[in-house]
Amino acid sequence: MSQGIPEDADTAADKDPGHKGHRQRLRDRFRKTGEQDLADYELLEFLLFSALPRQDTKPIAKALLKRFGSFPAALAAPRERLKEIAGLSDISIDAFQAVHAAVVRYHRSGFNDRKVLESWSGVVDYLQAAMGQSEIEQFRVLFLDKKNALIADEVQQTGTVDHTPVYPREVIRRALELSATAIILVHNHPSGDPSPSGADIKMTRKIVEIAEPLGITVHDHIIIGLKSNVSFRGLKLI
Repeated sequence: MSQGIPEDADTAADKDPGHKGHRQRLRDRFRKTGEQDLADYELLEFLLFSALPRQDTKPIAKALLKRFGSFPAALAAPRERLKEIAGLSDISIDAFQAVHAAVVRYHRSGFNDRKVLESWSGVVDYLQAAMGQSEIEQFRVLFLDKKNALIADEVQQTGTVDHTPVYPREVIRRALELSATAIILVHNHPSGDPSPSGADIKMTRKIVEIAEPLGITVHDHIIIGLKSNVSFRGLKLI
């Protein structure tokens, strides 16, 4: 007899007859129409099927949406917050976070081997996926070569919900170490509002001031919000 878990084995342990065949029905809908026919909680359920083969994942999925507020926020939630959701084990959290990692890598692949400035929408999509749902501020730098190809993408600092310490000379020192001739500055606003603060503007101008004599161009500073972003270049702040 096979020792594997049958595709609908979870229903055998389900005491509620109303849930009988639920997973198979959800799979059938997904196979027929894709994700567009699934509600957010149903897609979260689907993502948890393999990691939780014998549990009813619907209450877990609904708890995720209630706690984090949206599908993207649930997908990008930090491990410690996910541990607060009843029914999620370390293994299921691993599987869940791997999905978010795959989304981020997918977006990054759109510009990783090409000139960054020629793939601008892909860069912004990647940054939105990587940082848009973060609950703490992150400051990262994209380091570019003379052809504007990506040398490195590094998170330089992480901070609190509304502040990240940034050291302009350290940013430029790292650019020199990598032989970068241009950089793009990026940070997120966990509040959701990507509008630059006075401190953001002052810090950016300081980096530009240090970089210019060394032949390093600051192409832009992008602030990532919950659903939108702003460009310092677009706002004519640099």
